[in-house]
Amino acid sequence: MKEKDETQLYIEELMQKIAQNPECGMNYYNLGVALIRQSRWEEAIEAFKRSIEESPTMAEAYVNLGGIYFHLGEVDAAMEANRKALEIRSDFAIPYGNLGYGYLIKGELEKAVQYLHKAVSKDSKYIQALSNLGSAYLQLGQLEESILYSKKALEVAPDFPFAHNNLALAYLERGEMEKAREHCRKAVEMGYEVAPEVRQKLSC
Repeated sequence: MKEKDETQLYIEELMQKIAQNPECGMNYYNLGVALIRQSRWEEAIEAFKRSIEESPTMAEAYVNLGGIYFHLGEVDAAMEANRKALEIRSDFAIPYGNLGYGYLIKGELEKAVQYLHKAVSKDSKYIQALSNLGSAYLQLGQLEESILYSKKALEVAPDFPFAHNNLALAYLERGEMEKAREHCRKAVEMGYEVAPEVRQKLSC
């Protein structure tokens, strides 16, 4: 409750700043970020759009806008926002990773791999991109590559449950049951919802 109260106070402070200076894109950007904390998605979308109107080169606003669209299940809109971010900053790793994630959701795995590799080339410790590469290669049936990138993800963040789940699935496909069981257990311990049929097969 306290955190929400602090966020609300911050929102009110930003609204006052915007009233005094309605052409400051950063204030709208900060407002959008604060509104996300309160799950006020539509208001956050409008704040980021206004931020972009006032500061057209703010790539981060497009990325945050894309993040909301992903959350709302609007994948095409999310991907378009990230493309616009790249038009502004071609060296920005996050939009490449988000586009890769979008193609992964759409089942366009080769494109997903292409964009995820681009993201990792910009930021070798980009945990979500590394883990999504593990997932994309798993779906492509390229188990060695899947294991490689899932392990790279865990080198960055040993407690990242999605990567443990990917390793459990990859090792299960290879018939390496003990390794699969170990990673399945870790994923479960970290709160990840491993598929019931996988848990049954691995007794994890």
